[in-house]
Order: sequence, then C-alpha cells, then structure tokens
Amino acid sequence: MRKSIATVCLSGSLSEKLTAAARAGFHGVEIFENDLLASRLSPEQVRERAADLGLAIELYQPLRDIEAVSDEQFTRNLRRAEHKFQVMRQLGADVLLVCSQVSGQAVDDDALAAEQLRLLAERAHEHGIRVAYEALAWGRHVSTYDHAWRIVQQADHPALGLCLDSFHILSRDSDLAGIERIPAEKIFFLQLADAPVMAMDVLQWSRHHRCFPGQGGLDVAGLVRHVVNAGYRGPLSLEVFNDVFRQSEAGPTATDALRSLIALEKRAGVCAPPAPLTQPSGIAFAAITSTDPQPVTALLGALGFVRTHKQAAGNRPELWEQNDARVLVDSGSATRRDGARLAGIGVRCPDPDALVDRAASLLVPVLVRRRGEPNVSPHTISAPGRTEVFLCATSDRATGACPATAGALLGIDHVALTQPGAQFDQAVLFHRSVLGLRPQESVEVADPCGLLRSRALSNDDGSLRLVLNLALVPEGDDHPAQHIAFVTDDILAAARRFRAAGAETLAIPANYHDDLDARYDLDPAELAAFREFGILYDRDEHGGEFRHFYTATVGRVFFEVVQRTGGYDGYGAANTFIRLAAQRS
Repeated sequence: MRKSIATVCLSGSLSEKLTAAARAGFHGVEIFENDLLASRLSPEQVRERAADLGLAIELYQPLRDIEAVSDEQFTRNLRRAEHKFQVMRQLGADVLLVCSQVSGQAVDDDALAAEQLRLLAERAHEHGIRVAYEALAWGRHVSTYDHAWRIVQQADHPALGLCLDSFHILSRDSDLAGIERIPAEKIFFLQLADAPVMAMDVLQWSRHHRCFPGQGGLDVAGLVRHVVNAGYRGPLSLEVFNDVFRQSEAGPTATDALRSLIALEKRAGVCAPPAPLTQPSGIAFAAITSTDPQPVTALLGALGFVRTHKQAAGNRPELWEQNDARVLVDSGSATRRDGARLAGIGVRCPDPDALVDRAASLLVPVLVRRRGEPNVSPHTISAPGRTEVFLCATSDRATGACPATAGALLGIDHVALTQPGAQFDQAVLFHRSVLGLRPQESVEVADPCGLLRSRALSNDDGSLRLVLNLALVPEGDDHPAQHIAFVTDDILAAARRFRAAGAETLAIPANYHDDLDARYDLDPAELAAFREFGILYDRDEHGGEFRHFYTATVGRVFFEVVQRTGGYDGYGAANTFIRLAAQRS
C-alpha cells in the first residue's frame, strides 16, 4: 500500500520536511496547514517541489469548526472553505480533512451537521475535491467514528466520506468490528498513530504523546486489518504529534517513520500473509569497549569470570566466560569520554541470514565486520543508541570456564541499554520489529537529579531480556551508565565470593534495609546478609522474589547479579531509585 506522512510529524521548514520524506522513501505527504502558512514557498511551488521529489500530496489539513452552527456562522465558514479549495487546487491536493466540532458555538444536532456538511461537499465537488470528515476523540458532540459515519450517511453526498484516525478510535476504545460495515468508497483516508497507554486528558495525550506504530501500546495493526477488510486501498498515512520528534533531525525521524509502516504491514498482514518471525533464543554475550580494559576485567575476574580467548591481532578483543555468561572486552572503538561503554550484544538465533534479511527490509543498516570474533556471524545489525547486535548460531554455547561452585554466575539475565532521548522510541520499534521482542509498558522512576523512563522487552520464554532506559538528566550528563545483569542461583554465595576477591558491592543506605524489614517478614539472618553485602530485594504479587546487588561503575558500565525465585518476571523496578541514589552518593 502507498505510504504517506503528515508534515507535522517532522521538524524543519516545509521544504526540509518534503525532502526528508522523499529521501526516506515515502510515496506521499499530508500538508499540515501551519507548515504551508509558515513557508516562503507558494502553493504552486510546493506542488512543484513535491513533484520533483516524487511525492504525491495526498491530503490537506485541517478545516475546523465547520458544522452544526447558525446560518450566519456557516456562511462565514463556507467563505473560509472556498479559500482552502483554491489553495488545494494550487497544491494539487484533492482530499480535505474536516475535524468534528470542538467549538462552544456548535449545537448538538446531527441533522443540522449533516445538512451543512452536505453543502460543504457540494462546494468541494465543484473544485474536484472530496471532504474527509474525522471524529476527534475530544469532539464537542461527535467524538467517535461510528457517530461521524451516521452523519455522513445522513448527508448522502459522493464527495463526503470519512477519515479514520487510529488514535481517535483506539483512545476511545471503540468497537473496531464496525469499521468493516462501512463501504470502502466512503473511507476516504486513514491516519495512523500509536501512543503509550496513559491515564490522562485525551487532548494532551494526543498532542504530546503520539508515536509511530509499534512504539506505543495501542492495537494499530488490528485497526488496519479491519480497515483493509472493509476494502480500503488508499494510503497508510502517519499523523503523529510528538514533542521529541519535532525537536529531532527530520531525516532519521522520517526513516524511522517509514520503518514503522513497513513493520505495521508485516504485523497486520495486509499485503501478504505475515511471514513467521523466529525470535532470538537468548543472549550469547555482551560486548564492552574501553580505553583502559583493566578496571573492567578486574571486576569480571572478581565476579568469577575467566579469560578464555585473547585475539592475536592487536591483542583484542578478550573473551571472558563463566558458564553461559560471556563478555567481550575490546579497546578498539572506545573514546576518552566514554571510558568504558556497552557497545553491543550477541543474540542467538536459529536463522541469522533470515534475521539479516528482515532487518534490511525494515531499513536497518546491516554491517559486515572486517575482523572476526569467536563464534560470531560476519553480519551485525546497527541498533539505535550506538549499539550493535551480533548474530550467533542457536547452538553456540560456552565451551569452558564452567565452575560448579556456589554462587557461580550461570548466564546473562538481561542487558540494560540507556538511549538518547530522541532514540528511545526508535529503540523500542527496532527491538520489537526486527528481533520480535514483546514490549512491556513504560515505567518512570524518580532519579535524585531527574527522571528515569524505562521499558523492558523480552522474547516469549524470557531467555532474552532487554531493558531500555531514557534518563532525563541535567544538560552535560546525557550518557548515563548501562549495565549487564548476570543470573545466579545463590545470591549470598555470589556476594561473598565477590567480596573475597577483594571487590566491594555498591553500598546501600541502612534506611533502605530498615524499611525492607518493615515491609517484609524476612529471616533476620538473611536480612543481616542483605545489609552486609548491599543486596536489594523485591517481591511480586504472586510471591515471586528478586534479590540483586550491583558493582561499582567503570566508565559508563556496571554489573548486576540477580537471583529469581518463584516465577518473578520483573527487574526490581521498586529498587531503581535506591540504586540511582547510591551510585550518585
């Protein structure tokens, strides 16, 4: 299906927005009126510029507060509409978006609304223009698509139809099945946006928190299936109001927008039966780059890791192993600013070539590495946030360094990746669409100097877990630390072994453990050990338990050791603010 984007989604001038949309690969655009009014290009020049770029102008928007008003007001509204018709003819656009009334001047009278919309459609038809009527979720009298459809039916004019907007429909929790009862020729346009599930005023939700499909929590794919089942074959068009997108570079945002539509088509299966997506089956290793690897390897040694591979050429990278937990340490691409950083993860997948093909189809850069690492495919995928995803065979497992001692680390439980603000939603879409991971709802945690937004993703069996973090911190501190969490079946033994190796766990305030004693009926000996070794504790509503401790931070990397019991499936979010405060003290 044709793919379109509203200019309101992108930053910059109208000319810059058109260029970004064309370079990303869109077929068309919706011209947002404010962008045209602020442009130094005439409507004819905009038309020529779009044509030169190979873009169709699919829609002009919006015309507001038209229907269900007094005769005098409607006469003024028609005069305003006539001006827009002239502009649209100069632009070469033939569909006009009309939003349902929000004005206090409007009356609750469907018959009057239908009559006036029919008169508007008659005028539009004389100019070769169609009117797409859209129910705003906060409309004064018309706020649902089925109500708007009843008015369009009553108006009964061939130049009047519907614009269906996924945000307005899904935010009202409307019945999607009813869409299939609308004749295809009456669905003039389809606008798409996702959003995180939030309890807030719907207007503010819409104006500031929309995102591209796949980045939020709404069932956009389900809605698209119903619209296509109704017979709609027009553009899939994005209309996203988002404060971050409007402050970000237009080119990468447009590429991410198109990626979201390609992934949406795959999830919705609207062009062909969706190809089965084989999920990665676990984390094979994590890769760290450091200008001075010694502090990183010292921590790994204290945690019980053994260096099992040191590449001859340039003495890098080093492979450190313990059971099925592996860490590559490399000094090749680190910078002085980072010191040490988490540069990538290796994921096990049954068919690396298929995953590479999927990534390429979703406009994700695929890199071919010039130097080999042990057991790693030559292909890597470039993920948001300066992170690479290395592809490993499913059968790939550690071959040595498998201590059976108490407190040994068994594997990588999860990896936490901190994202720049503009790339947080991009990273959610990447890991969901390329790796097939399931995102959980976002969690916000108070940081002593700001706010941390976090969103976890995992495969179906939990063998691959990622946590994406967005730290809203003061200017100049925009690269908070990332970390690797290792799993053990004996957290106290792991902590004692770490301490015996001469290392110290992150010191946790005594007040935390005092409160822990008040909240949970813990064994006094266990609580005393928690205090001694800085171990944190959480319990879910089903009785599952989570015990974890942290190491010191080296550069922008630290390590966590966790123990899960009783089916605990979270990440100790209740303790995150304690960890953040302890790391800053």
